[in-house]
Amino acid sequence: MLNFTPIARPFFAMRAAKTARIADPAATEKAQMRILRQLLRRARHTLVGRRYGFGAIGSYRQFASALPLSEYEDIRPDVMRMVAGEADILWPGHCRRFAQSSGTSGGKSKYIPVTDDGLRHNHYDGAAVSVAQYLSLYPDSRLFAGKALILGGSFANELNITAPDICVGDLSATLIDRINPLVNFFRVPGKDIALMPDWNKKLPALAKAAMHCDITNISGVPSWFMTVLRTVIEEAGATTIHDVWPNLEVFFHGGIAFGPYRDQYRAITDPARMRYCENYNASEGFFAAQDTREGGSMRLITDAGVFFEFVRPEDIGDPHARAVPAWEVEPGRTYAMIISSCNGLWRYIIGDTVRIESVEPLRISIAGRTNSFINAFGEEVMVWNADEALARACRRTGAAAADYTAAPVYASCGTKGHHQWLIEWTTPPACGNEAFADILDSELQAVNSDYQAKRAGNIFLARLELTEAPQGLFDRWLASTGKLGGQRKIPRLCNDRHIIEKILALK
Repeated sequence: MLNFTPIARPFFAMRAAKTARIADPAATEKAQMRILRQLLRRARHTLVGRRYGFGAIGSYRQFASALPLSEYEDIRPDVMRMVAGEADILWPGHCRRFAQSSGTSGGKSKYIPVTDDGLRHNHYDGAAVSVAQYLSLYPDSRLFAGKALILGGSFANELNITAPDICVGDLSATLIDRINPLVNFFRVPGKDIALMPDWNKKLPALAKAAMHCDITNISGVPSWFMTVLRTVIEEAGATTIHDVWPNLEVFFHGGIAFGPYRDQYRAITDPARMRYCENYNASEGFFAAQDTREGGSMRLITDAGVFFEFVRPEDIGDPHARAVPAWEVEPGRTYAMIISSCNGLWRYIIGDTVRIESVEPLRISIAGRTNSFINAFGEEVMVWNADEALARACRRTGAAAADYTAAPVYASCGTKGHHQWLIEWTTPPACGNEAFADILDSELQAVNSDYQAKRAGNIFLARLELTEAPQGLFDRWLASTGKLGGQRKIPRLCNDRHIIEKILALK
């Protein structure tokens, strides 16, 4: 295959330069206010635009005063009207596509509108920003000299939609289905395999389709891609994935923290040839992309159809909580992220918390979910604490975890409160689970001072408990919820035991 990278590079260089110009809070404000004005003007005649008087809003403060912060249950009735075919509800015109994602506390799935404007101005443009920043970091890249292997989901859904013009399912299915046909020249597998709903059939078909291609880049969730790559290596009788794809150069990853998987990827790749680029893309939008070789943070994309606000996580649920726009955030602070977007979400709390790593330019890292933490004993353990502690413990012991979840165990007669970690091993620790639990507990204390304080003297909180999950347990649980495959993820932390008990019941 010809190397099209030199031809594509000037186009992506223009997009990278546009992003680079937004380098300080003043430039961020200018870019973001332009987005907000465009959103309000475009949606002023919709149901939500009339409800909140979009036509009369002229400043950010007016916008923040006129619209309340919202969560999914607040907008569910309006979204279901859109699913039923009504036009001009949250965004102009008819919305034909919806991304089904994890449910709310009520146990129902969420259906996020995927509008044509959202695809064009955010999802696809965000992906272009990611590629542009990667190419600017690596002048030697031959990204378009081969093909991309992109993992996708399907249109399987819980609504049993029969209307031929309405598509509900994984966002990745829509992204693949609606992608520019020219891009299909550079990606595998074909739609017939990419959109298969049954992963037991899709995985071997995907591996067979990709095995003999010249793959230069892969994109997906680290946990799922590990399964795919190991399948390809096994089918090819190879030792590493570079034995199969010698020109593979980069993994564009997102969805979950990469830290716990880094050593596993190092073991099945040639580290000298492999690069990693983190993206922050979700059903609700494409929000940030890595713009440094070192990684550890991502640059917020402030000119791609999304207006960002931030609020302290502890203020979620307070109707009087004061949010701040992107140009007023403080470095080092952790915020819950709020978006208004060209998919019809308005001041919407997406459920993620982010840390502001810098403001010139505005870079963030994902801290966790607003509802994904353990604070049963005042320890305030967040997902990034758990990911980091597990990664450190695995490095110290040579272990590798395929998946994990953790939850509190409350005190009872004769036992102190503690955390229970359910871990499925790829490589079990040679020292045994009990010794590993000691190391993991000490590493969690090292990254979280509140947990350390509660563990002091073993008085208020006991050492964590480690339960080994049999192979495939997490996949069986995902399958039982209808969420196996693609971009689906295991909830890492929960402040009660409703998730871990359901998983344990399948042991």
